[in-house]
Amino acid sequence: MNIDDNTPLNIKSWSPEDRPREKLLLKGTSALSDAELVAILIGSGTPKMSAVELSKKILLQGNNNLNELARLSVKDLMKIKGIGEAKAITIVAALELGRRRKEQDPEEKPKITSSKDAFDLLKGEMMDLPKEEFWVLLMNRANRVIKKKRVSEGGVSGTVADPKIIFKLALEELASGIIVAHNHPSGNLQASQSDIDLTRKLKEAGKFLEIQLLDHIIIANQKYLSFADEGMI
Repeated sequence: MNIDDNTPLNIKSWSPEDRPREKLLLKGTSALSDAELVAILIGSGTPKMSAVELSKKILLQGNNNLNELARLSVKDLMKIKGIGEAKAITIVAALELGRRRKEQDPEEKPKITSSKDAFDLLKGEMMDLPKEEFWVLLMNRANRVIKKKRVSEGGVSGTVADPKIIFKLALEELASGIIVAHNHPSGNLQASQSDIDLTRKLKEAGKFLEIQLLDHIIIANQKYLSFADEGMI
């Protein structure tokens, strides 16, 4: 049988070990490329394109970077020819599960020993957000996280964090310290004057309540600024 180079090859005509589902069963998940894993999620391609070929187009929308792909919405994915609502929802849900899995520790509460530890714990929630949000980590005396909580959310340009709400949460959980964080959707890591003023207020209020402000972290995509590291607390 002669096959034109421009004719898409249907997955069913591939060797069994090269089909994504069969390949996963034979060789395990680590043997599959990102495109092959996405192909399993979407299930099928189009009349002119296999599921793997379509998956490569999907990955291109995120510059072949899963972190960037995770920032795309259902509507963004539906702009790709061959991706309907059901397939787009499946992709978004799978990426969200991946983020949540990284954060869960079934054995013990995570211990924060550096600003990077705090960033690693928060980035799954915050680095892909299109709007600004404010979060707090409530810590015990051993610097283990009691709870992670979103305090407020706003627009692209900013959000308002109320110190009363933050310390109410801390008092309810009998926290000994807090780490606060917010994201900059613009990607700008520079602290604004309002960020600096809020940090000062939280530090002063914490002294009266004996709840130490350990750090204020600004997250911009995959980078962060630590007030503690910069000597701003």
